[in-house]
Amino acid sequence: MYTEENTARLMPDVAVHAQPHLAGELDWVGMDGIEVPVRFDAGDGDVQRASARVGAFVNLRRPDKRGIHMSRLYLQVEQALSTQTLSATSLRELLRGFLDSHKDLSDRACLSIRFEHLVRRPALRSGNSGWRAYPVSIEASLVGDAFLLELGTEVVYSSTCPASAALSRQLIQEQFSKDFDAGRPIDHAAVLAWLGSEKGIVATPHAQRSVARLRVRPAEGAKFDLIDLIDRTEQALGTPVQTAVKREDEQAFALANGGNLMFCEDAARRIQKALDADDALSDFHIRVEHQESLHPHDAVAYASKGVEGGYAGKGCA
Repeated sequence: MYTEENTARLMPDVAVHAQPHLAGELDWVGMDGIEVPVRFDAGDGDVQRASARVGAFVNLRRPDKRGIHMSRLYLQVEQALSTQTLSATSLRELLRGFLDSHKDLSDRACLSIRFEHLVRRPALRSGNSGWRAYPVSIEASLVGDAFLLELGTEVVYSSTCPASAALSRQLIQEQFSKDFDAGRPIDHAAVLAWLGSEKGIVATPHAQRSVARLRVRPAEGAKFDLIDLIDRTEQALGTPVQTAVKREDEQAFALANGGNLMFCEDAARRIQKALDADDALSDFHIRVEHQESLHPHDAVAYASKGVEGGYAGKGCA
């Protein structure tokens, strides 16, 4: 007679059989790219559901064991992430579940979650608004009772080169000197018309789309506050990319670019100063990338909070 118990008894499990000629401990074993919905509150109380890709891993510290129980990891991921709102507490409990289900095999567990979160952003002048999809990465690990949590995202912005702006201004001055005789009185109307012509901006500084990649470690007890992190960064930079854009918005964006000339070093320091003032962050890592329009390569700068044993000096790639 068919029973579930008989079926289980008949099914071989080759993973439990040791392979002496291949014995050895493994740093991490698990699955990556698990497709699962997640529930996430970005700090505004609006819990959004998103499609995520998840990595779930434990170490294999038993050289005499061939493999781990991957199905146990998968089922715990599916159950926890699809039903609970992401939080430090829920992620710690999930990692503890990984270890409890592998007591004889593992003493370390880690988890990675990647998805996009939609945030409505207002236009600069017109009163319209639109959606921006910000990438979110969450990394968590548990070693004994030591729990480590990291939140990552990206902010896209415009950067106008200060050196190029200065060189452009020089060319405009030279063109003005050619078009207006220094020995004659200046005609206000003529100058105004000249400024509105192509000769008035005979040269323009180069600008480029730029990316600030952020990794932060929330302080003990702090909640995920993605929107505050994004707001602080975009306000520090002054030129985040826009959604809905009418002519008045585009003009305001041009004004913002002119008032926020910056090298990659300037951008990194602006963000560093903004995040350093946030007590909810125990550490942070910043990578700014100015995707040059002048060169075929990018200008890049890194910064961190400077915490001993933290991100400082790491990530030069």
